[in-house]
Amino acid sequence: MTHKVNSYVAGRWYEAPGAGTEVLDPTTGAAIAEVSSEGIDAAEVVRYGRELGGPALRAMTFHERAGLLKQLAAYLTEHRDAMYADYATTGQTQGDAQVDIEGGIQVLAVYASLGRKEMPNDTIYTEAQAAPILRGPGFVGQTIYTSRPGVALLINAFNFPVWGALEKMAPTLLAGLPVIVKPATQTARTAEAMAKLIVDSGILPDGAFQFVAGSGSALLDHLGMSDHLSITGSAATAALLRRHAAVVERGATFNAEADSLNALVIGPDADASSDEFDLAVKSITREITSKTGQKCTAIRRVFVPQDRVQALTDALEVRLAKVVVGDPRSESTTMGPLVSAQQRADVEDSVRSLMTASRAIIGGPDATPSVDGASEDNGFFAPTVLLAEDSHADVLHEVEPFGPVTTVLPYRDLDEATRLVGRGGGSLVASVHSNDPQVVREIVRSIAPFHGRVLVVNRDIARGATPHGAVVPTLIHGGPGRAGGGEELGGLRGVLHLMQPTSVASSADMNVALTDRWNAGATQLTPEVHPFRLHLEDLRLGDTLTTESRLITLEDIEHFAHFTGDTFYAHMDEEAAAASPLFNGRVAHGYFILAAAAGLFVDPDPGPVLANFGLENLRFVQPVYPGDEISLRLTAKHKAVRAGAGWGEVTWDVEVRNDKDEVVATYDLLTINASKEG
Repeated sequence: MTHKVNSYVAGRWYEAPGAGTEVLDPTTGAAIAEVSSEGIDAAEVVRYGRELGGPALRAMTFHERAGLLKQLAAYLTEHRDAMYADYATTGQTQGDAQVDIEGGIQVLAVYASLGRKEMPNDTIYTEAQAAPILRGPGFVGQTIYTSRPGVALLINAFNFPVWGALEKMAPTLLAGLPVIVKPATQTARTAEAMAKLIVDSGILPDGAFQFVAGSGSALLDHLGMSDHLSITGSAATAALLRRHAAVVERGATFNAEADSLNALVIGPDADASSDEFDLAVKSITREITSKTGQKCTAIRRVFVPQDRVQALTDALEVRLAKVVVGDPRSESTTMGPLVSAQQRADVEDSVRSLMTASRAIIGGPDATPSVDGASEDNGFFAPTVLLAEDSHADVLHEVEPFGPVTTVLPYRDLDEATRLVGRGGGSLVASVHSNDPQVVREIVRSIAPFHGRVLVVNRDIARGATPHGAVVPTLIHGGPGRAGGGEELGGLRGVLHLMQPTSVASSADMNVALTDRWNAGATQLTPEVHPFRLHLEDLRLGDTLTTESRLITLEDIEHFAHFTGDTFYAHMDEEAAAASPLFNGRVAHGYFILAAAAGLFVDPDPGPVLANFGLENLRFVQPVYPGDEISLRLTAKHKAVRAGAGWGEVTWDVEVRNDKDEVVATYDLLTINASKEG
């Protein structure tokens, strides 16, 4: 009996009535699934996410949401065999499955770490420091990011049924938005296996995750302001959704990541014997065969100096001859079929269009692989390399065969190469293979405006670089123009662009109440004891210590110089220091000023301050001369309590002044402070 892919909506699993869309195994032609969303109440799905999942996530801090991601990554890792079980029915090999499944779990883990390390243990994120507006310090402005009270509809492509969902989910859940995952029909069975694990884990709050197999068009009719629509797919599909009323009339935010004509450029310095050339051959081969070329980041155009075309195609022919095209269930297979017979037909049509300005030198639409056990209407297509007859022909920069195909385009000089790369109309990624810094500088600066990511490969990173097509969670995944005009991931960027930025202007004290961060215009409070004697619970933002002064002497400066070995002329040579345009004579070391400042503010006895773990934003504003006196202000700026740990971190605003009341140094001091429970 054919497997029926179910949806998980409004807190329950749902099986649609009727047969649904039949999905065939692209190798054997056997029916492997039926997919339908008939009967699903789209309004209820959206409402359930907004009214249950949204409030539950927004009540959590970023650290708590990060904890969910960490738990989910661990659970999926433990139970990942369920996702591998039927992966071959997508036409992909075990290696392809690993890229999809392990890669998706890795994104969850990366964002779990990011949420803990780069975001506050709070429900809002504040940007930079509160800045004075107009002239007075008491009226300040600052931008905050809050979670939108909506849902995120995540529409995924067929090529990455697991990673495609998880890479969108990770930053979205961290941003406080519940998700509705809509998988591609052709690989919905594998996506369902992932969804079942997520639901069975019980980790996410009710309504934070829903899964709709089949058509998701009805969901769009219920999206509006505060909702987010994200699509991975073709440029045509992205353009259609971008014009939907949910976006243009009701104001849902929109992000598209679309297929693009990604490029690899072999620099003029990379001759056929170079490491860079060899690495390019390996990269091209990998991108042709990995997931049968069905990757939005795959290399579609290869730009090579015209005198190295033969060397490149010969090398590719040798490598591609080793590729074993066959049933992905076989361990000997290194490349499986395309996802469907229809996809094979689409790729064939695209290749024939490209062949109006190129010729097939490896493979091609007529080089049909013979695979034992394959149905007559299968998805197999041979690894194919085309050679451009005219690198400037429009069709070569407009048509993308979404399969195991790349086109080699000769170029005369770098100017021509970079102009041709830009003809792709916007791409997700390009690779530059060169060991010449000037060549790299020229190419990258010229093509960067057309790309979301550029990978520079040379011999120094031969073993350490990620593959061309690998999407890195901390880097941008997206691109301009044809690539969709949006971006995903990119570390913290991927979270913040899913949140609502709001600039708030207020009194300095109101800003402290809003952001839980003291600012320089806010009230300085005077505690009854030294602030280092206060536990986290008792320390107030704004608690301030103003110290006595210390005289800086020439003896101090010389002792510090000889003790540390820092005998820079500005500290030791009066005549040379006086000749400097910056100084009027010998000056104190900046780091001596820091040490002397610590001597002024430290309370030496054991107490709630357990350790100093660093400084941030250090600036030496102006020099300190022998005979100057320094004093400082130390103010509690921010507290981050670690629940259950018995301690937390405190950021102190430090301002060092001389006896003329001039600021000579500023920095943030970071300490670990005990709480009463510790």
